[in-house]
Amino acid sequence: MNTPSLIPVAVINPDAASDALDAKQPDINNGTRIHATDGYFTKNYQDLEWERLWTKSWLIAGVTADIPELGDYFLFDIGSESLIITHNEEGIRAFYNVCSHRGARLVTEERGNKKVFVCPFHSWSFHNSGELRRITDEETFQPEVIAHRPGLTPLRCEVHAGIVFICMDDNAPPLQEILGLPEGYLEAYNIEQMTVVRHVRSEWGSNWKVGVEAFYESYHLHAVHPETRGVMGDLNVQYDLYPQGASRMIVPLGQPSPRAHDQETVNEGLQMMLQEAGVDPEDFTGSAADVRRAIQEGKRQRAERLGLDYSHFSDSQLSDSWATGVFPNVQMGCHPEAIFLMRFLPHKSDPERFYYDTMTLMMPVDDPDYRSPAWMGLAEGTDVSGNTRPAMEYYSLGEDAQLGMVLSQDAEFLPIVQRGMRSRGFKGQLWGEQEQRLRHFHVELERRLEIHS
Repeated sequence: MNTPSLIPVAVINPDAASDALDAKQPDINNGTRIHATDGYFTKNYQDLEWERLWTKSWLIAGVTADIPELGDYFLFDIGSESLIITHNEEGIRAFYNVCSHRGARLVTEERGNKKVFVCPFHSWSFHNSGELRRITDEETFQPEVIAHRPGLTPLRCEVHAGIVFICMDDNAPPLQEILGLPEGYLEAYNIEQMTVVRHVRSEWGSNWKVGVEAFYESYHLHAVHPETRGVMGDLNVQYDLYPQGASRMIVPLGQPSPRAHDQETVNEGLQMMLQEAGVDPEDFTGSAADVRRAIQEGKRQRAERLGLDYSHFSDSQLSDSWATGVFPNVQMGCHPEAIFLMRFLPHKSDPERFYYDTMTLMMPVDDPDYRSPAWMGLAEGTDVSGNTRPAMEYYSLGEDAQLGMVLSQDAEFLPIVQRGMRSRGFKGQLWGEQEQRLRHFHVELERRLEIHS
């Protein structure tokens, strides 16, 4: 009996040096086990994740672009915790958002500039260094009660490539040991120079892991997002697995899917991508097979005209989506013009809901031709100057978060997956090689949760 061959592994740049950022990574054998589904529904499993994953992992709290000046701060809420990320004289630091007197939430505004935090309960105040500043009516306290000068409780905080990471575990390995991505990978995009032009937090009707899984593969594109067939190479995707649960897929853009019958016509979607790259579709004389290369050349020419240094970017970085996973709960769509940072945050109490938190960051270039990729769903007329940081938009379960057609389709479909996994007829997830990032993610997740199968 002949064993059917697997779909060949795609390699975007066969000529890439082994240490190049677009180099195909060696395969990792994560086994073939069928994974159970109880981790998607039960409160006990949610509590286990809180104790062994969320409170012990390095998490992306935000970006340095949101706190450029001394005194700037923003809040990062996850689970039952609220954290203050502040820019003080020592740099960027993180503190639990709780008054050391009676436990009141110290700050409620999502961002601002304060060098002193004043508790709204009894007016105790703290410097943004965490040091206690003033106890209201201190003379009414017995000295022994406050002799330790109770300031704010700090937690670990590190900055990498313009991204702020926090960790609630003092014993966790340093960020650089646990990040998993090659040196220079995120730094190449100069995220610290970008500004947030939109920030949305919407509630979705599934477990957070269902969200991660949907965005970690392109296998579903032809079925859930058939509109993408004309502009995305969903079958010829390069999948790469890194240490510590990190991973990425390089999805070729600017070309039809191999599933598409028409491989020649420069359809409307491809014309839009040409225009995004500064190429006039009316002047383009090639076929669909030539669009991706034209996008790469167009972006290099535009960068030269605008005085931008694109010399360190590979051709693939200019045209394709480098969908990059940072364990445990982040996917970043990386482009020189913009970064789409997605965080899949657990619901506070319901294991069958999560918060889909997205930040669109753009390089502030004063040129109307310079724009973010259309797939990011940035509405026409959005202020991309970087002069004003927009407030976070909140959307409840079932509300349209205006994230664009593709993401709206995902928001509608994931609850169907969540409900289906509850069926007695479903025996566990069967992952193919187009879903290898999912298996890689779950192997690391179970290692962190100390679940041994």
